[in-house]
Amino acid sequence: MASPPQPANLALSRKEDFKAFADGPRRIQPEPMTRAQLAALGGGARAEHDRLRREWHANLGPLKTPQLSELHEDLWDIVDSNLQDGDKAKGAVAVDAFPGLGKTTSVLALAREFHRREIAEKGEFTDQGHERLPVCRVGLTGNTGMKDLNRAMLEFFGHPGRHRGTTAQLGQRALDCVLSCEVRLLALDDLHFLRWRNKNGVEVSNHLKWIANEFPVTLLMIGVGLAGKGLFSEGGSKGDAVLAQTRRRTTRLGMRPFTIEKEKGRQEWRQMLLALEQRVVLADKYPGMLAEDLSDYLFARSTGHIGSLMTLINRGSQRAVRSGEEVLSRDLLDGVKNDEASEQARKELEAALERRRLTSKPRKRMA
Repeated sequence: MASPPQPANLALSRKEDFKAFADGPRRIQPEPMTRAQLAALGGGARAEHDRLRREWHANLGPLKTPQLSELHEDLWDIVDSNLQDGDKAKGAVAVDAFPGLGKTTSVLALAREFHRREIAEKGEFTDQGHERLPVCRVGLTGNTGMKDLNRAMLEFFGHPGRHRGTTAQLGQRALDCVLSCEVRLLALDDLHFLRWRNKNGVEVSNHLKWIANEFPVTLLMIGVGLAGKGLFSEGGSKGDAVLAQTRRRTTRLGMRPFTIEKEKGRQEWRQMLLALEQRVVLADKYPGMLAEDLSDYLFARSTGHIGSLMTLINRGSQRAVRSGEEVLSRDLLDGVKNDEASEQARKELEAALERRRLTSKPRKRMA
């Protein structure tokens, strides 16, 4: 029997890899060590410890932020209420938000828990003896058409007929797989990559409506600017009825960035930094390293986007280990490059924070 794929070698658009992701154990945080303990390690032991830290810092999330909790509460409401019989269409959901806010990470965390819950309650095999796959996750690529979408669903199942057939034939094969494996959650990531042939998105809405009608699943769509693509608009002329029906059946959810204009936002930012601080494994880490000494700096560098923040902390931690500094400081992080969007917005925000027109620190400190 083949061994399951390693976490670093997963492609979640294939069933074997998604199962390995969902069923795999949580990562274990490496043991924190002092400088003296690090120095006492032999060469091989030190190299192994540093390797574990590299992998750990590259996979710090997901953090249970207020944004993640809010999204999960809404998603569970929708998923758990979609227990209608197969002759009734189920409500769909679209997570539509800007990049860098943790949409995909948050959805995958919920999909993992949903998979585990379904397997625990119903077993690994269906009554007909098929492999139970509660979740089908499809990642779309640039300029994807309807035929490509159907083929991508078949790729997830490893269906032998995925390389040939018309759009309708591929769709029917995908439906057979969904029914046989009792899929209950169909997640379409990067939906904005679909080929929207006109501003009203009628073709896309028609295909998604067919999936929602025929597949006994909760259709979960993730993307950027889906409203602008026309997914929720009433459209014009002949497309009105189709688009209006899609809008009626689809619940739009978003994710908000961290903000510091109000006390509640500052408290949320501090709590997130405190949680992140606990996960960093550096010999000279100290209480308040992130939440006190670097709070304003990290907000300016990330502009309140958790994806940008996690990238900066990951890269900074790698450099701190590699250089032997073993602590995150402004001097060290100044040498670490972040994503272009954050770097573009950094100067103006940094200036406002330095002039005390803004602060990320709450007036009342929370433990």
